[in-house]
Amino acid sequence: MMKIAVASDHAGFRYKELIKQELESRGYSVTDFGTSSEESVDYPDFIKPAARSVARGDHDLGIVLGGSGNGEAMAANKVRGIRCAVCWNRDSARLAREHNNANMISLGERLLSRDEALEIVHTWLNAEYEGGRHQRRLDKLEEAE
Repeated sequence: MMKIAVASDHAGFRYKELIKQELESRGYSVTDFGTSSEESVDYPDFIKPAARSVARGDHDLGIVLGGSGNGEAMAANKVRGIRCAVCWNRDSARLAREHNNANMISLGERLLSRDEALEIVHTWLNAEYEGGRHQRRLDKLEEAE
């Protein structure tokens, strides 16, 4: 069973709850790193623990959410071994996995409809890393860490 870490700030809370429910209904094991309401919080407090869990291998993948998703991706990408992509449509999600082997994605609740957010998640989860020429580039990213 695939294990997925989810986390959000207050601006991504509603979609986090929606995505968590959707994933659990499809048989994924989901761990919620917070937040637990729409009350204003600082996103690194929730995103970084989720990213650390993915980096350690406790979770296979991670999904983080905020208003735009940008800050959340930045916080996740501060954790060594994380490749978190901001995704805004199905193509960006598919390519994040196929070319970049993204082990986390970040979504902006204020920028996506509920249906778009779910489509992005499913597209990303169902895509497969292509390897090949893309691995050379990922190796260079790891060298920078």
